[in-house]
Amino acid sequence: MRHLDLRVGLAALFGIAFVSTASMAQDRQPEFPPPSIIEYTPRSTLVVPVHPVPRAKFPVVDFHGHPPRLSSPEAITGVITAMDSLNIQVMVQARPSSGERLTNQIEAVKAAGYEDRFVFFASLDLRNVEPGSGARIAAQLEADVAAGAVGIGEIGKGFGLRTQKADGSRLAMDDPELDVVWETAGRLGIPVFIHTGDPAEFFEPLDYENERWLEMALFRNRRFNDRSRFPSFDDLMAERDRLLAKHPNTTWVLAHLSWYANDLGRLGELFDRYPNVHAEAGAILYDLGRQPRSAREFFVKYQDRILFGKDSFRPNEYPYYWRVFETADEYFDYYRDYHAFWKLYGMDLPDEVLKKVYAGNAYRIIPRMP
Repeated sequence: MRHLDLRVGLAALFGIAFVSTASMAQDRQPEFPPPSIIEYTPRSTLVVPVHPVPRAKFPVVDFHGHPPRLSSPEAITGVITAMDSLNIQVMVQARPSSGERLTNQIEAVKAAGYEDRFVFFASLDLRNVEPGSGARIAAQLEADVAAGAVGIGEIGKGFGLRTQKADGSRLAMDDPELDVVWETAGRLGIPVFIHTGDPAEFFEPLDYENERWLEMALFRNRRFNDRSRFPSFDDLMAERDRLLAKHPNTTWVLAHLSWYANDLGRLGELFDRYPNVHAEAGAILYDLGRQPRSAREFFVKYQDRILFGKDSFRPNEYPYYWRVFETADEYFDYYRDYHAFWKLYGMDLPDEVLKKVYAGNAYRIIPRMP
């Protein structure tokens, strides 16, 4: 018994000493002036296998394409050259376009002989909505689809955050005046591609516990933490979800995985609740790449609901997506440091999942796909 008491006493004493030492180390101050968050860029000494992937393993549909306006032969051939090098078979032009701006691009692509490489989404004019606006917007949508548009989008994040009605009030995403627009999309069988809000951290206080501090500090227009001007992240998503629930016969595609890439369980619950909802993976690679095992499991489970998209058209950034999706590489850089200060890991997705995410799901939900 005495030996037991002695061991317990020594263990307790050792624990106190360890905690005390750790506390002293934690309380120490650097001998030299610390660098700023921008200056500190340590070089990794990790030596592991590296597998760059300059070209996607299977043909890709970029569901969230923002190439330059496709109105001249030079612009079109420049985009095609980049697409060919990356194995992008078809690009969705999701830049806002409707009416003449839309038809001019469709005609220019046909004239250049590349009508099998691009599809076009029609934008919606949601400004100054008032009684009767829904019917007007729906009529323009019908005209744009007749001219060749195969979807709606990208509906920008201003919808729900800044877009105002004619009376100056905020236009709610589930405003009944717009019901006819979403019902028209369902009747025409075209997807609605909608970007709601921004990362949840942008709606939180700008303090040193916010992991997007640098981005918010750099970009004033990415701060939505003023509750007198903007709804909370959860309130905004709840409003969006009411919109989805009201229109179960419409195919919805949520941009940026609904900004739930850091909480995939929440996105899974959304998928389970609404079978007509899909999500696109643009501009959230930093979240997938830091949780490769969880992300892989999620992509395998919901392989019929996820579409590839890039968002900004910067050809040198696409290979980061191929590498995260296709390899098991470890601890490599992300392409934009103000999005993430951490490293990426490969998800090593199975071929059957890659084929669906890269192109198969887009072909399934977009009519008249080349």
